[in-house]
Amino acid sequence: MKTFAVIQTGGKQYLVEEGQELNVEKLELELGSRVEFDALLVSDTEGTNTKVGTPTVGGVKVSATVLEQGRADKVSVVKYKPKVRYRRHVGHRQPFTKIKIDQIAA
Repeated sequence: MKTFAVIQTGGKQYLVEEGQELNVEKLELELGSRVEFDALLVSDTEGTNTKVGTPTVGGVKVSATVLEQGRADKVSVVKYKPKVRYRRHVGHRQPFTKIKIDQIAA
């Protein structure tokens, strides 16, 4: 029976399962290091056994391994106002950390 959890990092919440890889907001960690998150919600795939935390579920940790530090694709921000010769062009690349969920431990 597979379990999934909801974790929070970088001001965002993610629905994760064991073995899943995902990009989160940048964490100041080295490659290969382990990180633990508190679970906001834990449930099995059938939904029969669900625990909701207030705000976290006590005793449940989600452990992950850092796979990569990188930067996302460039996002162009273009500002333009007609008839006043106003044009601005700014590019931005958001840094991220790629992690792999190792286990959801109670």
